[in-house]
Amino acid sequence: MMRFEGSAHYVATPDLLLAVNAAIRLQRPLLLKGEPGTGKTMLAEEVARALDLPLLQWHIKSTTKAQHGLYEYDAVSRLRDSQLGDDRVRDIRNYIVKGVLWEAFASERPVALLIDEIDKADIEFPNDLLRELDRMEFHCHETRETIRARHRPLVFITSNNEKELPDAFLRRCFFHYIRFPDPATMRRIVEVHFPGLREELVAAALKVFFDVRQLPGLKKRPSTSELLDWLKLLAAEDIAPQQLAAGEGQIAVPPLVGALLKNEHDLVLLEKLVFMNQRNR
Repeated sequence: MMRFEGSAHYVATPDLLLAVNAAIRLQRPLLLKGEPGTGKTMLAEEVARALDLPLLQWHIKSTTKAQHGLYEYDAVSRLRDSQLGDDRVRDIRNYIVKGVLWEAFASERPVALLIDEIDKADIEFPNDLLRELDRMEFHCHETRETIRARHRPLVFITSNNEKELPDAFLRRCFFHYIRFPDPATMRRIVEVHFPGLREELVAAALKVFFDVRQLPGLKKRPSTSELLDWLKLLAAEDIAPQQLAAGEGQIAVPPLVGALLKNEHDLVLLEKLVFMNQRNR
């Protein structure tokens, strides 16, 4: 039985390790929810690497249909080839475009399968995948064959909670919510990505980061990925820790704030709070 013990490139909390291994043992998809930027997609990549499994990725868009993950029949190409007298038209298999699920089911070795941001698709999308994920098989009507999984893939499904998922779908998954890292965990994450970064800079940056996240009224609170980008810029520009300090009980616009706040509303809000803070001093 496979077991995930963690990775040198990914800081996994004990409850997250338990969730991954529970999904492996139950042979159910692991449904991961959490704020954008909390490492849901990266977890699938790191588990696949640690367990030496090929990773197949299916990134969902608003136009994605469940059928795209199974296969598509390219009737246009077949019509064109028939007009050109191409002998390939005799075998319809030449015009079946295999999807990610077909590739996962047909693989000669176990694979990890990432269905990323499932909540972006139409509400019927999860329901349309119920049978395939449950029975690990589907029927190709054009070739009149049933595709069965040689090995049950290790399935990761991520969601940013943009839409509620159907109850019938949820029952077939093992669910885990990735909570936003606390300061101690975030410090470990920073150390993984930037080993040897000046402790004074990390401490000052983390204080500013968590202070900004706690500002009331933000449309998009900065995530882990934004913090890492910001730290990379702070180090590259040789920003001194003192330039980040606003003083006890004070608010300031931090250097390179565009790495943290990604819309005009939040930047204006921060500037207003700084102005009000300065007036009241």
